[in-house]
Amino acid sequence: MKIRDIALIGILSATITAGKLALSFIPNIEIVTLLFMVYTVIFGAKRTLFMAFVFSTIEILMYGLSTWVLGYFVIWPVLILLTAFIQKKGLSEYKAALLAGLFGLSFGFFFAVVESFFYGMMYGITYWVKGIPFDIVHGVSNFLIALFLYKPLVSFLQGFGSRMG
Repeated sequence: MKIRDIALIGILSATITAGKLALSFIPNIEIVTLLFMVYTVIFGAKRTLFMAFVFSTIEILMYGLSTWVLGYFVIWPVLILLTAFIQKKGLSEYKAALLAGLFGLSFGFFFAVVESFFYGMMYGITYWVKGIPFDIVHGVSNFLIALFLYKPLVSFLQGFGSRMG
């Protein structure tokens, strides 16, 4: 890995954290999903996987270690790998919006599975059912954010990405 890759990963990880913080006052509306998808398309899955690791580690430093943070080390790489896989077949703003929306809808379910490992199956089911309204908001907002911002962000960053190799 080159020094410019390390700098790029650090800077873009900071933009992901800043994006999360900027919207943190609105429950389940976030730009993190979109940024991971766009960065995967522009800078590649390998670099973006490092960004996910840095972002998840920053979350631990900011909020402390908890079960939900551990899920971040799995769920963001899954999104990155799904984005890279779908990108090979062409990732339009519509496919990106669909992926982001489904990802938001399934976010609570994934964390319910993680919580089940620590607190038992009944806790996980309760966790998921209780969070379904938030998952709906998360899925719809992710869909709309990706639908309107995916293409402009990709266009904006393409020149920069091509210079990074």
